[in-house]
Amino acid sequence: MPISPSSAIQSVGQVGVWRGGSLLTPEIASSIEKLGYGALWIGGSPAADLNIAEELLDATEHLTIATGIVNIWTAPAASVAASFHRLERTHPGRFLLGIGIGHREAQGDTYQKPYAALVAYLDALDDAGVSAERRVISALGPKTLKLATERAAGTHPYMTTPAHTRFAREIVGDDSLIAPEQRLILNTDQDEARAAGRRFLSRYLSLSNYRRTLESHGFAAADLDGGATDEAVDALTPHGTAAQLATTVRGHLDAGANHVCVQVLPASEDPMETLRPLAAELGLSA
Repeated sequence: MPISPSSAIQSVGQVGVWRGGSLLTPEIASSIEKLGYGALWIGGSPAADLNIAEELLDATEHLTIATGIVNIWTAPAASVAASFHRLERTHPGRFLLGIGIGHREAQGDTYQKPYAALVAYLDALDDAGVSAERRVISALGPKTLKLATERAAGTHPYMTTPAHTRFAREIVGDDSLIAPEQRLILNTDQDEARAAGRRFLSRYLSLSNYRRTLESHGFAAADLDGGATDEAVDALTPHGTAAQLATTVRGHLDAGANHVCVQVLPASEDPMETLRPLAAELGLSA
């Protein structure tokens, strides 16, 4: 049966928030909802019990809660499916299951035949009755992007730019959801902002899947080595005024994204100091 991703697209709205699960609270979720953001994405490989999603759903009225992403190596499909159905019973239509294969560097010897493992995981979700229309796949390359449109409502790419969003739209076609994560730094001090950006990027630029994707979509290896050039840091962790950050978000939408989930940096700071003026610039309303 053909997948209709329209419910997922409608439920998340155009702009959401991505934040590590350990940094999320019911109060933050409620504040994000009141500002008019359409979805809150739980980062950092949430556990299969999805208890954190339940807490955030309980604290809000209409905000979609999504995972960005459940790691297929650490969260058994049967347990995730049971949690999905529990959330669907109590908060119908408000949870979106994002899954992915994570990083080879983090999984070690378990990271074998990742594409086949992802397909098997989707098969298990199908067998457990998890609707393909209420799940998305973290996909970067052509093969996994095609899988995301064939077996899910679409894709939730992480650590990408509008160039990849444009590429993804060409692969998945007009109807699938594309919901990229976008890092933002509300700071007009260029040196401070670049220092914060480099601290964040120091981990990700050493991971093979992100390096491969970035080098396929506009960056040379020399741009990313040694802490990255200023130009690469600015492109990957944009900084500036709220108006300039809003322009960055619109860049993904113009490139073909349905939804952009913004990650506020530095993550240790109060995200609302960025999310409030950004919501105003984007014309969001609850």
